[in-house]
Amino acid sequence: MADEIKRVEYYLGTIPHKTGEGARVLAAFRDAGINLIGFLGYTKSARVAEVVIFVGEKAPGVSAAARKAGLALGRKGKGFLLTGEDRIGAVAGSVAKLAEAGINVLSLHAVASGEGRYGAVVTVEPAAMRKAAKVLGVA
Repeated sequence: MADEIKRVEYYLGTIPHKTGEGARVLAAFRDAGINLIGFLGYTKSARVAEVVIFVGEKAPGVSAAARKAGLALGRKGKGFLLTGEDRIGAVAGSVAKLAEAGINVLSLHAVASGEGRYGAVVTVEPAAMRKAAKVLGVA
């Protein structure tokens, strides 16, 4: 199966760095019927954790679900979801194409998802989105 690349949206937010907060936020999105593409959480300080919520392009209800969970979201960002057959260097080719085009990658989160598949989210500067989409072959 060929690799697929599509546009995604993401939001940053902060939650208290304590047991159960991530579970509470994830439950709020589940209860709102929002299928997250990804969720990344990490410690920012002793009291605060930062979360990154990845959703499909134009996913309605994200802001309302976050408000209900008491999660203040930052501005919406845009990026790309790469999925395909897991193999050595699966993400390297796409990142190399961006580099060759002079596009700086802001963040890259990748994981082997099991059963021979991988997934990755790549973000670039907002001003480079259109050019990056063209380089990656995204309509």
